[in-house]
Amino acid sequence: MGSSVRWWHAVGDDGSVTTAITTVPLANDWIELEPLTPGHLDELTAAVSEPDELFRWVATWRPDSDGSLAGPLERTLAAVASGDVVPWAIRRRADGRVVGSTSYLDVDAANRRVEVGSTWIGPAWWRTEVNTATKLLVIGHAFETLGLERVALKTDHLNVRSQRAIERLGAVREGVLRHHMRRPDGTWRDTVYYSILSAEWPGVRKRLEAALAR
Repeated sequence: MGSSVRWWHAVGDDGSVTTAITTVPLANDWIELEPLTPGHLDELTAAVSEPDELFRWVATWRPDSDGSLAGPLERTLAAVASGDVVPWAIRRRADGRVVGSTSYLDVDAANRRVEVGSTWIGPAWWRTEVNTATKLLVIGHAFETLGLERVALKTDHLNVRSQRAIERLGAVREGVLRHHMRRPDGTWRDTVYYSILSAEWPGVRKRLEAALAR
């Protein structure tokens, strides 16, 4: 399966912008984002510990009953083929390890927007540079390369750690969708939505770069 997701025409304010979203390799000083492929399965599996806690909030990557990520990886790549998801594997440059995954979701060409989501990082790399560097890459790519107008992020209202991390980016909290979706245990999840607009990106970028410089 190739890395191309789908081609679309995004019309800018002057009516001249034509672009495409594909899962292209991205890199900065801290991480490399590689187009997700079946070949990442073993490395992704090796990054997982404490799966119940890790995937409590990222149900799309919840392991199969045998603990394998083969099922979620296959489903993610199937969504790529349908044009619904633009996924990457996250590789940390300091040790060369694949440490998780992130994606664009809800791609809307006509309205020049995406959501950054289905992000998980192995617990061994929590509170490191990985999440910040990942957000710098994927959000920067959306605004600076693809010319998008809006990037959304969302999280479970019970996931306070995720909410605080999104707020530290400088994203604007827009509100809560009540009983938005069911959790894997069948309970109703209220979803907190955030967004960053293109005019806000320079300030957000400064926050991310400052955090990485510490």
